Amino acid sequence: MYIRDAEALSEAVEALCSAPVVALDTEFMRERTYFARLCLIQMATTEASYLIDAIALEGKLEPLARVLGAPGVVKIVHAGSQDVEILLRATGSTVAPVFDTQIAATLAGFPTQVGYAQLVHDLLGVKIDKSDTFTDWSVRPLSEAQLVYAEADVLHLPAVYRLLHERLVREGRLGWLADDFERLADPATYEVDPREQYRRVKRASSLDRRSLAVLRELAAWRETEAQRRDTPKRWLISDESLIEVARRRPASAAELATIRGVNDRVASRNASAVLAAIEAGMAVPDDELPRLPKRDRIPTDAQPVADLLNAVLRVRAREHGVAPGLIASRNDLERFAAGDREGHPLSSGWRHTLAGAELGAILDGAVSVRVVDGKLAVSPVDARSYAEDADGRA
Repeated sequence: MYIRDAEALSEAVEALCSAPVVALDTEFMRERTYFARLCLIQMATTEASYLIDAIALEGKLEPLARVLGAPGVVKIVHAGSQDVEILLRATGSTVAPVFDTQIAATLAGFPTQVGYAQLVHDLLGVKIDKSDTFTDWSVRPLSEAQLVYAEADVLHLPAVYRLLHERLVREGRLGWLADDFERLADPATYEVDPREQYRRVKRASSLDRRSLAVLRELAAWRETEAQRRDTPKRWLISDESLIEVARRRPASAAELATIRGVNDRVASRNASAVLAAIEAGMAVPDDELPRLPKRDRIPTDAQPVADLLNAVLRVRAREHGVAPGLIASRNDLERFAAGDREGHPLSSGWRHTLAGAELGAILDGAVSVRVVDGKLAVSPVDARSYAEDADGRA
């Protein structure tokens, strides 16, 4: 069904609310705006597909909140964080309960960030045409080819969900996904704090703490101004220019205009706001200056230890059919090898059960790693020799 009016939307909502699972995807444009411009919403059950034209409905999508928040309807997405964020803004409702097939697939032996088309092909043997990936979804009317392409993005999701769900239940892993899915559905995940955006500015770590305080104010101004105008942040002022303004701290509009990359609009119309941000940063007391956390250098001796842990991790990941990167990244392993275990992903939950406990035992000297018949083998060490080694370490 192609839905372009309120009456058809109301009928679709009634049907969707009675389904146990609803596949969900969106098409949007974001190149020229701060907020995504929602163009089309695709939804599907095992019985029917619905293409909801957000432009024809003039953004009046609040009735969809009944479906998105319905506790008895599982919403299925694939790499759906942007979809959830966009629909939260468009309807005022979070998407819950939610099941992300990309996240779930990594626990079923698929690579991290596996694509939807690849997953559908591998699980269902169906090949999806992705030729309209870069289409302009804001142009009306939509062609028949565009509608078919859009429908394909949700048409197979219920079947993919069923197969992944069955596999994860059979292997006792479904509960492992609870925290990830709760975070995906939590509105707080998508809140933007303008005063924290300086941490995301490229090369912010190159600044001294005073300049960093100025950057914090400048980045907060840019964020709120971009939101107010609904324009991309980079169109106001780029990261590179923001860093230079924070470093040079101009005291007048004329000085501001001399900085490369500062456009005429910022140098004239927004000069007072930019200068006020600079003054605010300069007024921060010395003992309250921001500091960016620097990644501790991993001891040289820990690097080969991390290599060993990585080898064991990959073996366990292959045995359990889980993507290694989902268990721990290289940075995670380096931190673990260096002794940073408190609050570490490998120190609790399913990651600890699957690999973390064993990796910790390797670091503690409680087990040894050998090559047996060309394969890595982990086994307990002799208790006496381990005790003697422990005494020596003490």
